[in-house]
Order: sequence, then C-alpha cells, then structure tokens
Amino acid sequence: MNFLLSDEQLEMQRSVERFLNERCSSQQLHAAFDGPAEFDESLWKGLCELGVAGMLLPDTVGGMDLELIDLAAVAEVIGRAAAPVPWMGHVLGGLALQLGGTSALREHWLPKVASGECLATVALCESTATEAAESWQPEQWQQELDADGCLSGSYSFVPHATQANILVVGLHDGRLALVERGAKGLTVTPQNGIDRTRRLCHVLLECTPVTLLDGAHGARLRDAALVLLAADAYGGAARCVDMAVDYAKVREQFGQPIGRFQGLKHQIVNMAIEVEPARGLYWHAAHAWDHLPEQAASSAALAKAHLGERFLQAARDTVEAHGGIGYTWEYDLQILFKRAMFDHAWMGTPATHRSRVADLAGW
Repeated sequence: MNFLLSDEQLEMQRSVERFLNERCSSQQLHAAFDGPAEFDESLWKGLCELGVAGMLLPDTVGGMDLELIDLAAVAEVIGRAAAPVPWMGHVLGGLALQLGGTSALREHWLPKVASGECLATVALCESTATEAAESWQPEQWQQELDADGCLSGSYSFVPHATQANILVVGLHDGRLALVERGAKGLTVTPQNGIDRTRRLCHVLLECTPVTLLDGAHGARLRDAALVLLAADAYGGAARCVDMAVDYAKVREQFGQPIGRFQGLKHQIVNMAIEVEPARGLYWHAAHAWDHLPEQAASSAALAKAHLGERFLQAARDTVEAHGGIGYTWEYDLQILFKRAMFDHAWMGTPATHRSRVADLAGW
C-alpha cells in the first residue's frame, strides 16, 4: 500500500509552488505585510486561476471535486510561502455552503466561490465579555436566530471580513448561517492581528437577516479548518528548518561556516526530526475527514495541536540559529514567526484540542 501523495497531488503542489515562487517574492511578501491592503489581489487572482479556490467544490459549479487531502497539500505550500491571500477563510466558507446550502444557494453562490469572483469567509469565534475566553468550538456557540430569522451577536478573529461577499457564521447546536455583504445591521471592524498575511476583523450583527443552512455542520467545518491549519503549520515549519540549514552554510564565524559547530548541528537536527515526521499527522487527518468518520474529529484535533506547537518551536529555534538577523523586521523569518503564532491560536490552542481528544476517547 502506498501511503505517499499521488503523482497528481505532487504535481499540483509543484504547480502552486512554482506560481508562488514567481509571484510572491520576499519583496512582494513584505510589501503586502507592511501595506494597507487586506491581501495581494493579483496574487489571489492568480491562485484562483489555478483552481485552488474551488478544489473541494463539485465540477458542475466550476470546482475540481477533490478531497480534503488535496486541499491540505496545497495548504502546505501556501503556508511555506506565507502567502498573503484570503484562501483559508474562502475555502472554508465554500465548504460550509457545499455541506449545508440549499440547491438554490449552491447554484447561486458556488460558481462564484469556485472562480474567486465572490470572496467567502467564516466567523467561528463568538465574542464574549471575557476576551481571553475561547469560544471557537461548535459546542460552545450560543448565538440563536430570533423569531424573524435575524441574528444579533458578535464574532472576533474573522479573516478578511471587510472584503468578503459572504460570511458563514456559527450558531447554537453547531448550525451555520449565511450573511451577505451589506446586510442590514452588519458592521465589520478591522482587528489588530499579529499575522498581517491574514488580516482579521470583528463582526457585529444587530437584527441582521441571515439564511440558515441545512443541518448541523459546524463540527465538520471545524475539523476541516483544523486539518488545513495543521498543513499550513507543517509548510511553515519545514521552511523554517530549510532557512536554518541554508543560513548555517553561509554565515561564517571564526573563519568557518557556523554549520560546522556541533551545538548548532544538534539544534538543527532536533528541529528536523521534530518537524518531518509530523507531516503524516495532517495527511491522516485529511484522509480520515473523507473516509474514516469515527477518527476524523480526534485526528484533526491532534494534527492541529501538534503541528501548531511544532511550527512555533521551529520558528523560535530558527530565530536563535540566525542570531540577531532573525529578529529584524526586514527578514522573512519574522513573518513566519507571526504566522506560527496565528496557527497556534486560531480555532483553539493545542491545550484545547488535546483536552478534546481526551474527551473523545472517554478518558
């Protein structure tokens, strides 16, 4: 049995990687990170032309009708490049519509989502009186529609909401609802997030008309998000290892490359053996999401928890390996470090998901 990615999946990764190498240089990445725009629109348009916006959607609406492992393989490449695009929220919004949208909703919105003509996003963290309290999980959602089918409530850490055409919000009992841009009572305010490659917003709804999606798909959407975050984190962590190796080969001290020093050798080897085997966690979690429903929730939680921690530690170790240059604003590493902080926290911390795994196992 072959447990590796197929030739088609590897070629898809290479295609996206080639595009990002050409269109997302270090200079372009820093310009997007430091600039006022929410994301690099030309970069996003090019990715949409490659088809990555609709990979999970049916071919009847212009999608590619693929599985989550295919999407996760692309997430790895996007994470490695720290690409400043609204891809994560967009594909999750499209998935929510595919899971719970009526025929009319899917027919109207999904072709536009698949092509990138319409930008989608998700609001899955309810705001609470205690800002530190986590409310990412569907089991924690409390918002409910009123008798008129309208929604009043607030959500934090919503990706790219100021530019989104449609917004999928989480409701009580794991339900989901669709909010259209410009809806009555909808207010979107930018939030100061650490990772400027993925801008965040606060969303307030005051008696806002929404469209309730069929079924309770919040948990399934959450699990897909965890898998994609794990894949993104793996890509970022693997790039950190490569950056440390490359720098150790060229930086000289006492007349020789610092890579010859035993202490640094040990540090980089430890990084590599912590990161590389973790790739299988997101592969298995993505496969389980499509084919092993009894393992999907725990596999996704474990993948996100472990890879979120590995990325953050790899970023810290790479900063140390680079010495003073690792801390500078002009160097790419500070962007990866902040992306690691995002992947660690968004959709819940590793501690949250390890606790969920214990609960799911009945411990």
